[in-house]
Amino acid sequence: MTTSDPKETYREAYVDWQAQLAKLHAFFLDGQRIPPQEIKGLLNREARAKSRYDEARRRLLGIEE
Repeated sequence: MTTSDPKETYREAYVDWQAQLAKLHAFFLDGQRIPPQEIKGLLNREARAKSRYDEARRRLLGIEE
C-alpha cells in the first residue's frame, strides 16, 4: 500500500481482497478450471489479501492486536 491514510489503505486492501476472493469463488463455486499447480498460489494470494484487509480494518477502527 502506498498511502498512510487509514481510510485509503482500507479501501485499497478491501478492493484487492475482493478481487482475490472473486478468483477463488470462480474456482470453487463456479467451476473455473485452473492448473493444479496454481491452486496453492490462488489460496495464498487470497489469504494474504485477507490478512492485509484485516490489518487495515483494525487500524481504521483503532483496534490493536
